[in-house]
Amino acid sequence: MTLCRSNQPCDPLPQVSVLLPAYNAEAFLGRAIRSVRDQSFPDWELLIVDDGSADGTAGLAQAESVKDARIAVYSSQRNMGAAAARNLGLEHARGRYIAFIDADDEWLPEKLEAQLAHLHKTGASFGYSGFWRVIGSQRRRIKVPQQVTRDQLLHGNVIGCLTAIYDSAVLGKMPMPDFALSHDYALWLDLLERGPAVGVDRPLAIYHRQEYSLSSNAWRSAKGTWEIYREHLQMPRHEAAYCLSTHLLRRIFRG
Repeated sequence: MTLCRSNQPCDPLPQVSVLLPAYNAEAFLGRAIRSVRDQSFPDWELLIVDDGSADGTAGLAQAESVKDARIAVYSSQRNMGAAAARNLGLEHARGRYIAFIDADDEWLPEKLEAQLAHLHKTGASFGYSGFWRVIGSQRRRIKVPQQVTRDQLLHGNVIGCLTAIYDSAVLGKMPMPDFALSHDYALWLDLLERGPAVGVDRPLAIYHRQEYSLSSNAWRSAKGTWEIYREHLQMPRHEAAYCLSTHLLRRIFRG
């Protein structure tokens, strides 16, 4: 029998640990939590990290944890950033599979069930899926390839963070590199060193994006990608420039 710190019997380990960083997310956090609770695959734990919020995020998260024992809440006294918040949740993760959702996004009910079935079918350790991108009143389906390698991902990120899931029994519990931007992209590249990832090309999640500052966000995203190439991967400047140019072109054509 496995004992918890209090020397009481622990609950059986969940299959999936879901990491959810939340910063001043009171307005939409409930939607993200409900989308996890509505999963057709019920064997999960949701680890919410309140990242130094100044609103009612922590109280809302705690109230949800009272309703559902599968939800745990951790708090930071200061705003650490999304990468560090996810890594704090990862430290407490007990599940074999690690999945991600942001506080302003949501999953469709079959998300976990479909991806786990696909991982088992293909024998892969890392997966992703298509999703809906919503900007204001506009809704667009984002399609994904059946497979992506590390070399391919260097030239354009096709893995939405809210769709990613990996097998920590095979790949280990991999923390996100602590960059302000594109830290998820850096993690995908690290995970892909062990082999390709497989995609389910149908929407299994909904990415909500704010209408304001789209051009500024695009510039910041490009800067973040450049930092990953140069600082995390230690790529020579000319190689980084080539990868970034193809990355940006694919993003433009993808829309």
